[in-house]
Amino acid sequence: MIRNLNQLNFNGFGTVAPERKEQSDCSETRQRLEASQDDAPIYQAASDTWLYGVSGMTVLSVSTDGTAFQDFYLDKTVCIRQGVYFCVSPFRQPSACADYDAVTPPQKLSARQPEDLLVQHNLRVTRLYTFFYQEKEQGFFFSGEQHPMLELTYVDQGSLHSVADGVDLTLSMGDMVIYGADQWHMQYADIGVAPRFVTISFDLEGSDLAPLLNRRIAPPQAAVTLLQQMLREQEQMDRYSTDIIISQLTILLLTLLRSDRAPAEKLKTSNSLHSDNEIIRRAQQYISSHIRDKLSVPAVAQKVDVSPSYLTALFHKNLQISPGEYIRRMKLQESKQMIRENSMNFTEIAAALQYSTVHHFSRQFKEKFGITPTEYAKSVR
Repeated sequence: MIRNLNQLNFNGFGTVAPERKEQSDCSETRQRLEASQDDAPIYQAASDTWLYGVSGMTVLSVSTDGTAFQDFYLDKTVCIRQGVYFCVSPFRQPSACADYDAVTPPQKLSARQPEDLLVQHNLRVTRLYTFFYQEKEQGFFFSGEQHPMLELTYVDQGSLHSVADGVDLTLSMGDMVIYGADQWHMQYADIGVAPRFVTISFDLEGSDLAPLLNRRIAPPQAAVTLLQQMLREQEQMDRYSTDIIISQLTILLLTLLRSDRAPAEKLKTSNSLHSDNEIIRRAQQYISSHIRDKLSVPAVAQKVDVSPSYLTALFHKNLQISPGEYIRRMKLQESKQMIRENSMNFTEIAAALQYSTVHHFSRQFKEKFGITPTEYAKSVR
């Protein structure tokens, strides 16, 4: 990627002249460096070397070791420090040239291999095939499949067994697994457990996801937040939503790869137990396990040992919703499971979830899912 040429970025290689004036008016001492797409030699500065852009869109590539180069757009005069390797090359044009001025001419070395100076993807999701929020009945059993797409599963509620390559992984709330292309896999839940989970199938270009495949992943909060944003984007679908979801999935996978390569986390101290992620996780677990109780933001905040205002700030920062809205959404998700179980009528469900009236429950259900509880019940029975 071509970087902006300023003193902060260029500090390890030399200095950038002020743009208000030239550092040298001795044009008769300047020498010409010409470069083309096929011939862009590498030089090493034998003394401090002033470099001036002359014609064309010119890229200056610099390195302290001759192998790892950084690329800058040569739109200012620079003084390259003695010993630094440098190369000038045209940017999306046949040729370019620059002048230099130095006590000792730079030493010409081998040519730098041609390369695209534009930003390149290390990893990119190219196609999104399915994006489902799955709400399964108790003890559900999926007999298995394999397909050429990669697949990601994230457990939002309950627990789920993931079986692939003879390994049975138990995924708890907040866990994730990724299956490789053409990897046979199956999923099931224990008796009495009705899991809710996200399933995404997609194609990928670039980096290999092998380090993440078929293992239980405890994603960092940043990855979970991205997934929640993707779900909200899916709810409002407009002409840009698919592009946004694909971009967010790419960032999510990059976040997982970066997190996987990070040094092992040290044992938590008593102070770190109250990190932002830990507070949010504990709040989510408490809400999930007490979803049929009368919940309030102050009550949840008290359970995780923070103030209501601090909990609200954390939810807004990391989840982009208030804890009150999160509670409302979780209660409505629970109501869908209760409707599928068909053991209570709507009045009883509303009462069990602590709604003031069945009309209040029905109105919120319609606002969230776009259909009434009655319409939903007909669709699942």
